[in-house]
Amino acid sequence: MYASTKLPRTSAFFVSALLGGLIFTSCASSEQTANKAAPPIAANGAVNQLLANEGSISQKTEVASIVRSRPQLIKKAAISLTVNSVEQTVNAVSQIINKQQGDLIGLKQQQPKNDNPRYTATIQLRIPENRLESTLERLAKLGTVESRNITAEDVGDRLVDFQARLTNLQKTEANLQKIMDRAGSVRDVLTVAQELSNVRQTIEQINAQLKSLQNQVAYSTITLNLQAAVSSTSSQPAFGLQVQETWNKSTHSLSSFSVGLLKLGIWLIVYSPYLLIFAALFYGFTRWRRTHSPRSTQTAESTTSE
Repeated sequence: MYASTKLPRTSAFFVSALLGGLIFTSCASSEQTANKAAPPIAANGAVNQLLANEGSISQKTEVASIVRSRPQLIKKAAISLTVNSVEQTVNAVSQIINKQQGDLIGLKQQQPKNDNPRYTATIQLRIPENRLESTLERLAKLGTVESRNITAEDVGDRLVDFQARLTNLQKTEANLQKIMDRAGSVRDVLTVAQELSNVRQTIEQINAQLKSLQNQVAYSTITLNLQAAVSSTSSQPAFGLQVQETWNKSTHSLSSFSVGLLKLGIWLIVYSPYLLIFAALFYGFTRWRRTHSPRSTQTAESTTSE
C-alpha cells in the first residue's frame, strides 16, 4: 500500500521536470532566433562603433601587408646652358623631348634688351623617371653647362598611407552598403546613406591625391635655362645699323623740339593778356622816363631859349 502510493508521486515529479526542461530550451532558442533576426543598427552610435572596429582591424592588416619594393622618389632637375643660338637650341630640345617620350609644359623666351643684351629662354620639361639621366646628358651636349643639379623627395610613406586608407575606406563602403540593404526603417536608411556619402567623398579625395603622387613619381621635371653667348669680335654694330640709329635719334629729337615749340606757343596764347599788360606798362614807363630825364629837360630849355 505504501509502495503503490510512492510510485505515482515519483512519476509525476519526473514528468514535470521533463516539461520544464523543454519549455526552457524552447525559450532560449526563440531568444537566439530573435537576436539573429534583429537589425544590426539602431542609431548613429552603433553604426560608427561598428565601422570604427572594422576600420581599425582592417587598417592594421593593410598597413602590415603593403611592402615597398623600392624608394618612391619625386625627382626634379635644373640645368643652365650657354648656347650659340637660342632659337636653334629650342628646336633641338623639342626633338629630344619627342624621342624621350616627354612633354613640354612651359616655354618663356626673352629678347635682348639694353640691360640684358643676351637672348635667354626658360623651358619646363616632363620626362619619364627612367629617362631622366639620358635626357640630361643629351641636353648637356647642346651647349656649355653652367650649372646642373638634381633633387629627390621620397614619398613612399605617403603612398603607403594613402593606399592603406583607400583600401580601408573601400571595405567600409562595402560594409555600409550591406548594412543599408538590411536596414528596415527610414531613419536607419537615411543614417547609413549619409555615412556612405561621406565615405565615398573621402575615397575620391584620397584617390586623387594618390594618383597625383604616383604621377609625380613616374615623371620627373627638368628646368632648362638657355642664354646666348656674347661674341667679343663684334664690338661695334654695322655701318647700316649706325646710320639707321642716327636717323632714328635725329627724327626723334626733331619731333621733340617741334612739340616743345608748340607747347610754348600754347602757353603764350593763354597768358597773352598778362603779357600785353606788362608790355603796355613797360612802354609807358619808358616814355615817362625819357620825358623826365635831365637830358631831355635841358634839350627842351635850350629849344625854348632860342
